Amino acid sequence: MGTGISAGAVLISTRSGGIRSAPAAEVDPQEATIPQLQNMMQEGGWTSQKLVEYYLERINRIDRQGPRINSVIEINPDAMAVAAALDEERRSKGPRGPLHGVPILIKDNIDTADRMKTTAGSLALAESTAIKDSYVARRLREAGAVLLGKANLSEWANFRSTHSTSGWSARGGQTRNPYALDRNPCGSSSGSGVAVSANLCAVAVGTETDGSIVCPSSANGIVGIKPTLGLISRAGIVPIAHSQDTAGPMARTVGDAAIMLGILSAPDPNDKATGVRPAALPRDYTQFLDPRGLKGSRIGVAREFFGFSDKVDKVMEAALREMRSAGAVVVDLPPVLRPGRYEETELEVMLFEFKADLTAYLARVGPGVRVRTLKDLIDFNERNREQEMPYFGQELFIRAEAKGPLTSAAYRKSLTRNQRLSRAEGIDAAISRYRLDAMVAPTGGPACVTDLVNGDHFSGGFSTPAAVAGYPHVTVPAGFVFGLPVGISFFGGAYSEPALIRVSHAFAQATRQRKPPRFLQSAELA
Repeated sequence: MGTGISAGAVLISTRSGGIRSAPAAEVDPQEATIPQLQNMMQEGGWTSQKLVEYYLERINRIDRQGPRINSVIEINPDAMAVAAALDEERRSKGPRGPLHGVPILIKDNIDTADRMKTTAGSLALAESTAIKDSYVARRLREAGAVLLGKANLSEWANFRSTHSTSGWSARGGQTRNPYALDRNPCGSSSGSGVAVSANLCAVAVGTETDGSIVCPSSANGIVGIKPTLGLISRAGIVPIAHSQDTAGPMARTVGDAAIMLGILSAPDPNDKATGVRPAALPRDYTQFLDPRGLKGSRIGVAREFFGFSDKVDKVMEAALREMRSAGAVVVDLPPVLRPGRYEETELEVMLFEFKADLTAYLARVGPGVRVRTLKDLIDFNERNREQEMPYFGQELFIRAEAKGPLTSAAYRKSLTRNQRLSRAEGIDAAISRYRLDAMVAPTGGPACVTDLVNGDHFSGGFSTPAAVAGYPHVTVPAGFVFGLPVGISFFGGAYSEPALIRVSHAFAQATRQRKPPRFLQSAELA
Protein backbone atom coordinates (compact mmCIF):
# COMPACT_ATOMS: atom_id res chain seq x y z
CA MET A 1 0.00 0.00 0.00
CA GLY A 2 1.07 3.61 -0.56
CA THR A 3 2.54 5.72 2.20
CA GLY A 4 0.72 8.92 1.36
CA ILE A 5 4.03 10.84 0.89
CA SER A 6 3.46 13.54 -1.69
CA ALA A 7 5.89 14.87 -4.27
CA GLY A 8 8.22 17.52 -2.96
CA ALA A 9 8.10 16.33 0.64
CA VAL A 10 11.03 16.54 3.01
CA LEU A 11 11.95 13.20 4.61
CA ILE A 12 13.08 13.44 8.23
CA SER A 13 15.17 10.64 9.69
CA THR A 14 14.73 9.80 13.37
CA ARG A 15 17.04 8.13 15.88
CA SER A 16 14.69 5.15 15.97
CA GLY A 17 15.24 4.65 12.24
CA GLY A 18 11.77 5.77 11.16
CA ILE A 19 11.01 8.15 8.30
CA ARG A 20 8.54 11.00 8.37
CA SER A 21 7.47 13.41 5.64
CA ALA A 22 6.65 17.10 5.73
CA PRO A 23 6.30 19.94 3.21
CA ALA A 24 9.55 21.76 2.70
CA ALA A 25 8.21 25.28 3.23
CA GLU A 26 7.82 26.72 6.72
CA VAL A 27 4.27 26.37 7.98
CA ASP A 28 2.42 28.46 10.55
CA PRO A 29 1.65 26.22 13.55
CA GLN A 30 -2.10 26.74 13.18
CA GLU A 31 -3.49 23.58 11.52
CA ALA A 32 0.06 22.21 11.20
CA THR A 33 0.43 18.44 11.22
CA ILE A 34 2.98 16.54 13.29
CA PRO A 35 5.32 16.03 10.29
CA GLN A 36 5.05 19.73 9.45
CA LEU A 37 5.90 20.67 13.03
CA GLN A 38 8.92 18.36 12.90
CA ASN A 39 10.07 20.00 9.70
CA MET A 40 9.64 23.45 11.25
CA MET A 41 11.84 22.43 14.16
CA GLN A 42 14.37 20.65 11.96
CA GLU A 43 14.64 23.13 9.10
CA GLY A 44 12.49 26.20 9.72
CA GLY A 45 14.02 27.88 12.75
CA TRP A 46 11.31 26.83 15.20
CA THR A 47 12.06 25.09 18.51
CA SER A 48 9.95 23.11 20.92
CA GLN A 49 10.15 26.05 23.31
CA LYS A 50 8.81 28.37 20.62
CA LEU A 51 5.94 25.96 19.94
CA VAL A 52 5.10 25.78 23.65
CA GLU A 53 5.05 29.59 23.77
CA TYR A 54 2.82 29.68 20.70
CA TYR A 55 0.24 27.28 22.15
CA LEU A 56 0.34 28.89 25.61
CA GLU A 57 -0.39 32.27 24.03
CA ARG A 58 -3.38 30.77 22.17
CA ILE A 59 -4.63 29.11 25.35
CA ASN A 60 -4.46 32.43 27.18
CA ARG A 61 -6.07 34.39 24.34
CA ILE A 62 -8.73 31.91 23.21
CA ASP A 63 -9.32 29.47 26.04
CA ARG A 64 -9.00 31.76 29.07
CA GLN A 65 -10.05 35.05 27.45
CA GLY A 66 -11.70 36.05 24.15
CA PRO A 67 -14.25 33.39 23.26
CA ARG A 68 -13.27 31.54 26.44
CA ILE A 69 -13.86 28.00 25.26
CA ASN A 70 -12.55 26.63 28.57
CA SER A 71 -10.98 23.43 27.28
CA VAL A 72 -7.72 23.38 29.29
CA ILE A 73 -8.08 22.61 32.98
CA GLU A 74 -4.40 22.95 33.93
CA ILE A 75 -1.08 23.99 32.38
CA ASN A 76 2.02 21.94 33.07
CA PRO A 77 4.36 24.32 34.98
CA ASP A 78 7.34 22.34 33.70
CA ALA A 79 6.36 22.41 29.99
CA MET A 80 8.91 25.04 29.02
CA ALA A 81 11.74 23.31 30.87
CA VAL A 82 10.86 19.99 29.23
CA ALA A 83 10.80 21.69 25.82
CA ALA A 84 14.21 23.28 26.45
CA ALA A 85 15.73 19.90 27.34
CA LEU A 86 14.24 18.34 24.21
CA ASP A 87 15.60 21.17 22.05
CA GLU A 88 19.08 20.54 23.44
CA GLU A 89 18.69 16.82 22.83
CA ARG A 90 17.66 17.49 19.22
CA ARG A 91 20.79 19.61 18.71
CA SER A 92 23.11 17.05 20.24
CA LYS A 93 21.57 13.72 19.19
CA GLY A 94 18.75 14.39 16.75
CA PRO A 95 15.03 13.75 17.28
CA ARG A 96 13.78 10.59 18.98
CA GLY A 97 10.92 10.27 16.53
CA PRO A 98 7.85 12.06 15.18
CA LEU A 99 6.66 13.40 18.55
CA HIS A 100 9.98 14.89 19.64
CA GLY A 101 9.25 18.34 21.08
CA VAL A 102 5.58 18.31 20.05
CA PRO A 103 3.16 19.89 22.60
CA ILE A 104 0.28 17.58 23.55
CA LEU A 105 -2.70 17.86 25.88
CA ILE A 106 -4.07 14.85 27.75
CA LYS A 107 -7.41 14.37 29.43
CA ASP A 108 -7.61 15.05 33.16
CA ASN A 109 -8.33 11.42 34.02
CA ILE A 110 -4.88 10.20 32.89
CA ASP A 111 -2.19 10.01 35.61
CA THR A 112 0.95 12.09 35.23
CA ALA A 113 3.69 11.87 37.85
CA ASP A 114 4.59 15.55 37.74
CA ARG A 115 3.29 18.77 39.27
CA MET A 116 -0.09 18.46 37.56
CA LYS A 117 -3.13 16.92 39.24
CA THR A 118 -5.29 14.06 37.98
CA THR A 119 -8.82 14.78 39.14
CA ALA A 120 -11.38 13.51 36.59
CA GLY A 121 -12.77 17.04 37.01
CA SER A 122 -13.87 16.38 40.59
CA LEU A 123 -13.07 18.50 43.63
CA ALA A 124 -12.79 15.24 45.58
CA LEU A 125 -9.48 14.62 43.79
CA ALA A 126 -8.35 18.25 43.72
CA GLU A 127 -5.13 17.33 45.53
CA SER A 128 -4.51 14.07 43.69
CA THR A 129 -0.94 13.99 42.41
CA ALA A 130 -0.13 10.68 40.74
CA ILE A 131 2.56 8.53 42.32
CA LYS A 132 3.67 7.32 38.88
CA ASP A 133 2.88 8.01 35.25
CA SER A 134 0.08 6.21 33.51
CA TYR A 135 1.39 3.99 30.73
CA VAL A 136 0.01 6.50 28.22
CA ALA A 137 1.94 9.39 29.80
CA ARG A 138 5.08 7.26 29.99
CA ARG A 139 4.88 6.35 26.29
CA LEU A 140 4.43 10.00 25.34
CA ARG A 141 7.38 11.14 27.45
CA GLU A 142 9.59 8.39 26.04
CA ALA A 143 8.62 9.51 22.53
CA GLY A 144 9.77 13.04 23.35
CA ALA A 145 6.37 14.72 23.56
CA VAL A 146 5.86 17.80 25.72
CA LEU A 147 2.88 17.31 28.04
CA LEU A 148 1.55 20.85 27.75
CA GLY A 149 -1.28 20.38 30.22
CA LYS A 150 -4.53 18.60 31.08
CA ALA A 151 -7.79 18.97 29.17
CA ASN A 152 -11.14 19.54 30.82
CA LEU A 153 -13.72 16.76 30.62
CA SER A 154 -17.21 15.80 31.61
CA GLU A 155 -16.74 15.11 35.32
CA TRP A 156 -15.99 11.44 36.09
CA ALA A 157 -15.98 10.91 32.30
CA ASN A 158 -19.74 11.53 32.21
CA PHE A 159 -20.59 8.67 34.55
CA ARG A 160 -22.20 10.38 37.52
CA SER A 161 -25.71 11.44 36.54
CA THR A 162 -28.48 10.40 34.16
CA HIS A 163 -29.06 14.12 33.42
CA SER A 164 -25.53 15.42 33.06
CA THR A 165 -24.31 18.19 30.78
CA SER A 166 -21.31 17.10 28.72
CA GLY A 167 -18.18 19.19 29.07
CA TRP A 168 -18.94 20.33 32.62
CA SER A 169 -16.83 19.53 35.64
CA ALA A 170 -16.77 21.07 39.10
CA ARG A 171 -13.06 21.73 38.79
CA GLY A 172 -13.02 23.00 35.21
CA GLY A 173 -16.47 24.49 34.55
CA GLN A 174 -18.22 24.25 31.17
CA THR A 175 -16.26 23.67 27.97
CA ARG A 176 -17.78 25.32 24.89
CA ASN A 177 -17.94 24.28 21.25
CA PRO A 178 -15.61 26.51 19.18
CA TYR A 179 -17.91 26.47 16.13
CA ALA A 180 -20.82 27.95 18.09
CA LEU A 181 -20.14 28.93 21.68
CA ASP A 182 -23.66 28.20 22.88
CA ARG A 183 -23.38 24.62 21.58
CA ASN A 184 -22.15 21.59 23.48
CA PRO A 185 -18.71 20.04 22.79
CA CYS A 186 -19.99 16.53 23.56
CA GLY A 187 -18.25 14.33 26.07
CA SER A 188 -16.54 13.09 27.92
CA SER A 189 -13.26 14.00 26.17
CA SER A 190 -14.70 17.47 25.63
CA GLY A 191 -11.60 19.51 26.36
CA SER A 192 -9.37 17.26 24.26
CA GLY A 193 -11.66 17.63 21.25
CA VAL A 194 -12.12 21.38 21.60
CA ALA A 195 -8.42 22.09 22.20
CA VAL A 196 -7.33 20.17 19.11
CA SER A 197 -10.02 21.80 16.98
CA ALA A 198 -9.08 25.29 18.20
CA ASN A 199 -5.35 24.69 17.63
CA LEU A 200 -4.42 24.94 21.31
CA CYS A 201 -2.14 21.90 20.91
CA ALA A 202 -0.84 19.69 18.14
CA VAL A 203 -2.80 16.59 19.17
CA ALA A 204 -4.50 15.30 22.31
CA VAL A 205 -5.36 12.09 24.11
CA GLY A 206 -8.92 11.27 25.12
CA THR A 207 -10.58 8.25 26.68
CA GLU A 208 -13.75 6.41 25.77
CA THR A 209 -16.12 3.94 27.35
CA ASP A 210 -18.95 4.61 24.90
CA GLY A 211 -18.72 7.62 22.58
CA SER A 212 -16.35 9.77 24.62
CA ILE A 213 -13.65 10.03 21.94
CA VAL A 214 -15.75 9.83 18.80
CA CYS A 215 -18.61 12.15 19.85
CA PRO A 216 -16.43 15.16 20.80
CA SER A 217 -14.30 14.51 17.72
CA SER A 218 -17.39 14.61 15.50
CA ALA A 219 -18.93 17.63 17.23
CA ASN A 220 -15.67 19.61 17.03
CA GLY A 221 -14.65 18.75 13.48
CA ILE A 222 -11.62 16.55 14.12
CA VAL A 223 -10.45 12.93 13.79
CA GLY A 224 -10.78 10.50 16.69
CA ILE A 225 -9.66 6.89 17.01
CA LYS A 226 -11.23 4.64 19.62
CA PRO A 227 -8.94 1.59 19.32
CA THR A 228 -9.53 -2.07 19.99
CA LEU A 229 -9.73 -2.79 23.71
CA GLY A 230 -6.22 -3.68 24.89
CA LEU A 231 -4.34 -1.98 22.07
CA ILE A 232 -3.49 0.86 24.49
CA SER A 233 -2.88 0.23 28.19
CA ARG A 234 -5.49 1.47 30.66
CA ALA A 235 -3.05 1.45 33.61
CA GLY A 236 -3.15 4.76 35.47
CA ILE A 237 -6.41 6.01 33.95
CA VAL A 238 -9.43 6.81 36.13
CA PRO A 239 -11.80 4.00 35.12
CA ILE A 240 -15.46 3.49 34.33
CA ALA A 241 -15.64 -0.07 33.00
CA HIS A 242 -12.68 -2.29 32.17
CA SER A 243 -14.62 -4.21 29.50
CA GLN A 244 -14.96 -1.02 27.40
CA ASP A 245 -12.47 1.62 28.62
CA THR A 246 -9.64 2.75 26.36
CA ALA A 247 -7.54 5.80 25.62
CA GLY A 248 -7.14 7.03 22.06
CA PRO A 249 -5.73 9.83 19.88
CA MET A 250 -7.65 12.95 18.84
CA ALA A 251 -6.15 14.96 15.99
CA ARG A 252 -6.91 17.19 13.03
CA THR A 253 -5.82 14.57 10.48
CA VAL A 254 -5.92 10.79 10.20
CA GLY A 255 -2.18 10.89 9.66
CA ASP A 256 -1.50 12.55 13.01
CA ALA A 257 -3.90 10.16 14.75
CA ALA A 258 -2.08 7.22 13.15
CA ILE A 259 1.28 8.51 14.42
CA MET A 260 -0.13 8.79 17.93
CA LEU A 261 -1.75 5.35 17.77
CA GLY A 262 1.56 3.68 16.94
CA ILE A 263 3.29 5.40 19.85
CA LEU A 264 0.56 4.66 22.40
CA SER A 265 0.06 1.05 21.34
CA ALA A 266 2.20 -1.39 23.33
CA PRO A 267 1.82 -4.36 25.68
CA ASP A 268 1.88 -3.49 29.36
CA PRO A 269 2.29 -6.05 32.17
CA ASN A 270 0.06 -3.84 34.34
CA ASP A 271 -2.91 -4.25 31.99
CA LYS A 272 -3.81 -7.84 31.18
CA ALA A 273 -5.99 -6.78 28.23
CA THR A 274 -2.81 -5.82 26.37
CA GLY A 275 -1.45 -9.34 26.91
CA VAL A 276 -3.93 -10.97 24.53
CA ARG A 277 -2.93 -8.81 21.56
CA PRO A 278 -1.85 -10.58 18.37
CA ALA A 279 1.92 -10.83 18.19
CA ALA A 280 2.16 -9.29 14.72
CA LEU A 281 0.46 -5.96 15.36
CA PRO A 282 1.95 -2.98 13.48
CA ARG A 283 4.33 -0.69 15.31
CA ASP A 284 3.75 2.12 12.83
CA TYR A 285 0.23 2.80 11.59
CA THR A 286 1.34 5.52 9.16
CA GLN A 287 2.17 2.79 6.63
CA PHE A 288 -1.58 2.46 6.02
CA LEU A 289 -2.05 6.11 5.00
CA ASP A 290 -2.92 5.42 1.37
CA PRO A 291 -4.81 8.25 -0.42
CA ARG A 292 -6.10 5.60 -2.83
CA GLY A 293 -7.17 3.33 0.01
CA LEU A 294 -10.88 3.32 -0.90
CA LYS A 295 -10.30 1.83 -4.33
CA GLY A 296 -11.64 -1.73 -4.34
CA SER A 297 -12.61 -1.56 -0.66
CA ARG A 298 -15.98 -2.96 0.38
CA ILE A 299 -17.80 -0.56 2.69
CA GLY A 300 -20.96 -1.67 4.52
CA VAL A 301 -23.53 1.01 5.33
CA ALA A 302 -25.27 0.54 8.69
CA ARG A 303 -28.55 2.18 7.62
CA GLU A 304 -30.18 1.48 10.96
CA PHE A 305 -28.21 4.42 12.40
CA PHE A 306 -29.53 6.84 9.77
CA GLY A 307 -32.86 8.62 9.87
CA PHE A 308 -32.58 10.71 13.05
CA SER A 309 -31.88 13.86 10.98
CA ASP A 310 -32.66 14.59 7.33
CA LYS A 311 -29.76 17.04 7.19
CA VAL A 312 -27.30 14.52 8.58
CA ASP A 313 -28.60 11.92 6.11
CA LYS A 314 -27.78 14.34 3.26
CA VAL A 315 -24.22 14.71 4.55
CA MET A 316 -23.91 10.91 4.76
CA GLU A 317 -25.29 10.36 1.24
CA ALA A 318 -22.76 12.85 -0.11
CA ALA A 319 -20.03 10.96 1.75
CA LEU A 320 -21.15 7.65 0.22
CA ARG A 321 -21.08 9.19 -3.26
CA GLU A 322 -17.49 10.29 -2.62
CA MET A 323 -16.57 6.74 -1.60
CA ARG A 324 -18.09 5.32 -4.77
CA SER A 325 -16.25 7.92 -6.85
CA ALA A 326 -13.01 6.86 -5.15
CA GLY A 327 -13.61 3.26 -6.24
CA ALA A 328 -15.23 1.76 -3.15
CA VAL A 329 -17.95 -0.86 -3.38
CA VAL A 330 -20.70 0.47 -1.10
CA VAL A 331 -23.02 -2.20 0.32
CA ASP A 332 -26.31 -1.34 2.02
CA LEU A 333 -26.69 -3.69 4.99
CA PRO A 334 -29.85 -5.10 6.54
CA PRO A 335 -30.33 -4.34 10.25
CA VAL A 336 -27.70 -6.38 12.11
CA LEU A 337 -26.61 -4.08 14.95
CA ARG A 338 -30.07 -2.85 15.93
CA PRO A 339 -29.68 0.32 18.01
CA GLY A 340 -31.17 0.12 21.46
CA ARG A 341 -30.61 -3.57 22.05
CA TYR A 342 -27.72 -2.92 24.45
CA GLU A 343 -28.94 0.03 26.48
CA GLU A 344 -30.05 -1.65 29.72
CA THR A 345 -27.46 -4.43 29.84
CA GLU A 346 -24.60 -2.10 28.86
CA LEU A 347 -25.46 0.17 31.76
CA GLU A 348 -25.76 -2.84 34.06
CA VAL A 349 -22.21 -3.91 33.17
CA MET A 350 -20.89 -0.37 33.63
CA LEU A 351 -22.48 0.00 37.07
CA PHE A 352 -20.92 -3.25 38.33
CA GLU A 353 -17.49 -2.52 36.85
CA PHE A 354 -17.42 1.12 37.90
CA LYS A 355 -17.81 0.26 41.57
CA ALA A 356 -15.08 -2.39 41.44
CA ASP A 357 -12.67 -0.56 39.12
CA LEU A 358 -12.92 2.84 40.80
CA THR A 359 -12.32 1.33 44.25
CA ALA A 360 -9.17 -0.34 42.89
CA TYR A 361 -7.99 2.95 41.37
CA LEU A 362 -8.63 4.99 44.52
CA ALA A 363 -6.66 2.50 46.57
CA ARG A 364 -3.55 3.53 44.61
CA VAL A 365 -3.85 7.32 44.68
CA GLY A 366 -1.49 9.47 46.71
CA PRO A 367 -1.75 10.27 50.42
CA GLY A 368 -3.34 13.69 49.85
CA VAL A 369 -6.64 12.10 48.78
CA ARG A 370 -9.12 11.16 51.49
CA VAL A 371 -11.80 9.48 49.36
CA ARG A 372 -11.00 5.79 48.90
CA THR A 373 -14.34 4.25 47.91
CA LEU A 374 -17.37 5.10 45.82
CA LYS A 375 -19.30 5.61 49.06
CA ASP A 376 -16.71 8.19 50.10
CA LEU A 377 -17.29 10.04 46.83
CA ILE A 378 -21.06 10.01 47.25
CA ASP A 379 -20.67 11.45 50.75
CA PHE A 380 -18.18 14.07 49.51
CA ASN A 381 -20.60 15.23 46.81
CA GLU A 382 -23.41 15.54 49.33
CA ARG A 383 -21.24 17.61 51.68
CA ASN A 384 -20.16 19.82 48.78
CA ARG A 385 -23.46 19.87 46.92
CA GLU A 386 -23.32 23.56 45.93
CA GLN A 387 -19.99 23.14 44.13
CA GLU A 388 -20.29 19.55 42.90
CA MET A 389 -23.99 19.22 42.09
CA PRO A 390 -25.38 22.64 41.16
CA TYR A 391 -26.93 21.36 37.91
CA PHE A 392 -27.25 17.58 38.12
CA GLY A 393 -26.94 14.82 40.69
CA GLN A 394 -25.17 11.50 41.17
CA GLU A 395 -27.84 8.93 40.33
CA LEU A 396 -25.35 6.64 38.60
CA PHE A 397 -22.99 6.73 41.58
CA ILE A 398 -25.83 5.68 43.87
CA ARG A 399 -26.97 2.88 41.54
CA ALA A 400 -23.38 1.61 41.18
CA GLU A 401 -22.84 1.61 44.95
CA ALA A 402 -25.84 -0.73 45.31
CA LYS A 403 -24.28 -3.35 43.02
CA GLY A 404 -22.58 -6.50 44.22
CA PRO A 405 -19.23 -8.05 43.21
CA LEU A 406 -18.14 -8.98 39.69
CA THR A 407 -18.95 -12.61 40.49
CA SER A 408 -22.66 -11.71 40.47
CA ALA A 409 -24.77 -13.71 38.03
CA ALA A 410 -26.54 -10.57 36.78
CA TYR A 411 -23.22 -8.97 35.81
CA ARG A 412 -21.80 -12.04 34.10
CA LYS A 413 -25.03 -12.66 32.17
CA SER A 414 -25.21 -9.06 30.92
CA LEU A 415 -21.54 -8.98 29.88
CA THR A 416 -21.80 -12.27 27.99
CA ARG A 417 -24.98 -11.16 26.23
CA ASN A 418 -23.55 -7.80 25.20
CA GLN A 419 -20.37 -9.24 23.75
CA ARG A 420 -22.23 -11.98 21.87
CA LEU A 421 -24.70 -9.53 20.30
CA SER A 422 -22.10 -6.91 19.38
CA ARG A 423 -19.39 -9.30 18.21
CA ALA A 424 -20.39 -12.72 16.83
CA GLU A 425 -23.97 -11.75 16.01
CA GLY A 426 -23.19 -8.12 15.15
CA ILE A 427 -20.08 -6.56 13.67
CA ASP A 428 -18.22 -9.84 13.03
CA ALA A 429 -21.27 -11.36 11.32
CA ALA A 430 -21.71 -8.40 8.98
CA ILE A 431 -18.00 -8.14 8.12
CA SER A 432 -17.81 -11.86 7.32
CA ARG A 433 -21.07 -12.29 5.45
CA TYR A 434 -20.63 -9.26 3.18
CA ARG A 435 -16.81 -9.48 2.92
CA LEU A 436 -16.35 -5.93 4.19
CA ASP A 437 -13.22 -3.90 4.82
CA ALA A 438 -15.17 -1.54 7.08
CA MET A 439 -18.65 -0.43 8.07
CA VAL A 440 -19.87 3.18 8.18
CA ALA A 441 -22.57 5.19 9.96
CA PRO A 442 -23.09 8.80 11.07
CA THR A 443 -21.11 9.46 14.25
CA GLY A 444 -23.72 11.92 15.47
CA GLY A 445 -25.75 14.97 14.67
CA PRO A 446 -24.68 18.60 14.88
CA ALA A 447 -23.93 19.74 18.42
CA CYS A 448 -26.95 20.44 20.60
CA VAL A 449 -27.29 23.64 22.62
CA THR A 450 -25.66 23.37 26.03
CA ASP A 451 -28.50 23.01 28.53
CA LEU A 452 -27.56 23.07 32.21
CA VAL A 453 -31.24 22.94 33.17
CA ASN A 454 -32.24 19.74 31.38
CA GLY A 455 -28.89 18.15 30.54
CA ASP A 456 -27.78 16.64 27.24
CA HIS A 457 -30.24 15.90 24.48
CA PHE A 458 -28.50 14.10 21.65
CA SER A 459 -30.44 13.22 18.53
CA GLY A 460 -28.70 10.05 17.37
CA GLY A 461 -25.55 8.49 15.97
CA PHE A 462 -23.20 5.52 16.24
CA SER A 463 -20.90 4.39 19.04
CA THR A 464 -22.43 1.70 21.25
CA PRO A 465 -21.95 -1.54 19.23
CA ALA A 466 -18.22 -0.87 18.72
CA ALA A 467 -17.85 0.26 22.34
CA VAL A 468 -19.59 -2.80 23.79
CA ALA A 469 -17.65 -5.12 21.49
CA GLY A 470 -14.34 -3.45 22.34
CA TYR A 471 -13.77 -2.97 18.60
CA PRO A 472 -12.06 -0.05 16.81
CA HIS A 473 -13.94 3.02 15.64
CA VAL A 474 -12.55 5.96 13.65
CA THR A 475 -14.49 9.18 13.04
CA VAL A 476 -13.50 11.85 10.51
CA PRO A 477 -15.19 15.12 9.46
CA ALA A 478 -17.87 14.50 6.82
CA GLY A 479 -19.55 17.90 6.43
CA PHE A 480 -21.53 20.62 8.16
CA VAL A 481 -25.11 21.36 9.18
CA PHE A 482 -25.73 25.08 9.80
CA GLY A 483 -21.97 25.51 10.17
CA LEU A 484 -21.73 22.74 12.79
CA PRO A 485 -19.45 19.75 12.06
CA VAL A 486 -20.81 16.26 11.46
CA GLY A 487 -18.55 13.19 11.50
CA ILE A 488 -18.74 9.84 9.76
CA SER A 489 -17.78 6.64 11.57
CA PHE A 490 -15.64 3.84 10.12
CA PHE A 491 -15.63 0.69 12.25
CA GLY A 492 -14.83 -3.00 12.02
CA GLY A 493 -13.68 -6.11 13.84
CA ALA A 494 -10.98 -6.53 16.47
CA TYR A 495 -7.58 -5.08 15.51
CA SER A 496 -8.87 -3.82 12.15
CA GLU A 497 -7.21 -0.41 12.71
CA PRO A 498 -5.03 -0.78 9.57
CA ALA A 499 -8.06 -1.13 7.30
CA LEU A 500 -9.97 1.63 9.09
CA ILE A 501 -7.02 4.03 8.86
CA ARG A 502 -6.59 3.21 5.16
CA VAL A 503 -10.20 3.91 4.16
CA SER A 504 -10.80 6.85 6.54
CA HIS A 505 -7.58 8.56 5.41
CA ALA A 506 -8.54 8.11 1.75
CA PHE A 507 -11.99 9.54 2.48
CA ALA A 508 -10.53 12.51 4.36
CA GLN A 509 -8.05 13.22 1.57
CA ALA A 510 -10.81 13.08 -1.05
CA THR A 511 -13.27 15.30 0.81
CA ARG A 512 -11.14 17.76 2.86
CA GLN A 513 -14.02 18.56 5.21
CA ARG A 514 -11.90 19.76 8.13
CA LYS A 515 -12.36 23.52 8.53
CA PRO A 516 -11.05 25.51 11.55
CA PRO A 517 -13.68 26.96 13.91
CA ARG A 518 -14.58 30.65 13.90
CA PHE A 519 -15.83 30.94 17.51
CA LEU A 520 -19.28 32.24 16.53
CA GLN A 521 -21.72 33.03 19.31
CA SER A 522 -24.37 30.75 17.79
CA ALA A 523 -24.93 28.47 14.81
CA GLU A 524 -25.34 29.93 11.32
CA LEU A 525 -29.09 29.46 10.87
CA ALA A 526 -29.51 31.77 7.90
